[in-house]
Amino acid sequence: MKKAIILIGFQNDYFSENGILRGVVEESSKVTNIIENTVNMIRKSEDTLIISTPIIFSQDYSELTDPVGILKTIKEEGAFRKGTSGSETIHQITQFGDKVMEIPGKQGLNAFVNTSLEQTLRNHGVEQVILAGTVASICIDSTGRSAFEKGFKVTMLSDCISGRTVFEKDFYFDSVFPLYAEVSSSREIA
Repeated sequence: MKKAIILIGFQNDYFSENGILRGVVEESSKVTNIIENTVNMIRKSEDTLIISTPIIFSQDYSELTDPVGILKTIKEEGAFRKGTSGSETIHQITQFGDKVMEIPGKQGLNAFVNTSLEQTLRNHGVEQVILAGTVASICIDSTGRSAFEKGFKVTMLSDCISGRTVFEKDFYFDSVFPLYAEVSSSREIA
C-alpha cells in the first residue's frame, strides 16, 4: 500500500523560542518529543511521499472573514503571517530539502481545503495517509476525518502529534482517532 506522511503545523509560530503560539502546544509537544520523533521518522522513511502543509495568511488576514476560535486567535495574535519568520517551516523539517514536498494554500483547519493535497496524493497513488504535527483536536482531527471521508486509510502517530494540553492529546488518541483511524507510533510505521 502506497503511503504518504502529512506534516501539519511544523512552523516557527508554534515551535520556535519566540513563537507567537508556542505556549499553546509547548507542554504536549515536549512530553512526546514530537519534533525529534518526526525528524527520526523522516530520516528512516525511504520511498515514502512526505508532504508539509503550512498554514499561512496574508498580512491583513483578508482570507479570514469573521473568524472564530483558533482562527480568531491567530488573527488577533498576528500568527502565521506571510513573510514573517513565524510562518516559516521549522528548520528541523526544512533541513530535508526536497525530501519534504510543501503544498501551500492551507488557510484553515483542514489541509485538504484550498490546497492541491488530494490531487497530489491521488497522482502518486497514495492509499494511506499518516499524520504528524499539531494541534490534535483541530487541524490533525479535521484533516484526518477528511482523508478518511475521501477514502484514504488514516494513521495517527501518537509520538508525533501534540495537542493544546497533554489531556487533550491523550483524549483524542484514546477516544476520537480510533473511530476512523489507526493509532500507531513512528517506530511502528518506519
